[in-house]
Amino acid sequence: MGGDFSVLQVGEFQDHVVEGLRKRFVLLEAPLAANLGAIRAIATTGKVEIGRQMISRLPRLEIISCLGAGCEGVDLEAAAERDIEVTTTSRVLAADVADIAMGLILTMARDLAGADRFVRAGHWTAGRYPLGTTLGGAWLGIVGLGNIGSALARRAEAFDMKIAYHTRSPRRELSWHHMADLTAMARQCRFLALCCPGGPATHRLVSADILRALGPDGYLINVARGSVVDEAALVEALETGGIAAAGLDVFQDEPRPHPGLIASPRAVLLPHIGSATLETRQRMAVAMIEAIERRAAR
Repeated sequence: MGGDFSVLQVGEFQDHVVEGLRKRFVLLEAPLAANLGAIRAIATTGKVEIGRQMISRLPRLEIISCLGAGCEGVDLEAAAERDIEVTTTSRVLAADVADIAMGLILTMARDLAGADRFVRAGHWTAGRYPLGTTLGGAWLGIVGLGNIGSALARRAEAFDMKIAYHTRSPRRELSWHHMADLTAMARQCRFLALCCPGGPATHRLVSADILRALGPDGYLINVARGSVVDEAALVEALETGGIAAAGLDVFQDEPRPHPGLIASPRAVLLPHIGSATLETRQRMAVAMIEAIERRAAR
């Protein structure tokens, strides 16, 4: 299946992903000057730009298969105009990313990172560590209720947290509390978790105003994209005590987080490891390849 189906690789993949593509398809690498008319699929990370100009140069393109939760690098309007399918592997990685988000919530609420430093520095002999925050009964507001947001909500329920979510329209089949006004949700919730797609529609969605609404007792968690947060405003909020803490797995300029975030003891910083388990990365590769195989079989 798919042995003569030409796939263009855009972006870098691990060796096992490239090998899986080569076994099943005719794999071509960008940049490419020839054979443009033969290409029927693009395999990409979703972050690399696949713009209108590139799409227009590929007259037989049928599918753009993204290895990752998002596809913000893809010009979705240009793809839709040509009925080009755009897929991600968000369903496969949702559980692991939700685990990281829940881990950040617990780490911040009980200040596990600070407590570790406290013990290592020998301060325990001088007194007890400051009290933390109880999760049970606290409101968690989730921005975006796709695969990752839903998985996080289920985990938070196991900690007896109350769940609110912000999306364009409510999910009537769910018992969680829908809030159309993000500012109001930030004001109500102790914890605000970002699980939404990146791209222009959510660029700096979490602004200084949202952080002010979250307030000095509030915690921000971002496992979405760094572009969703105004990082300069976040640094200021952390420096001034405008919010209690931030737990971040994504940043505007990866792998170079804002210096103010690195300097802040109120920030817990992770190197974009939401889906970084051996099992999930293997499943992601399989899911991306299977999406192309299904298209090739039509």
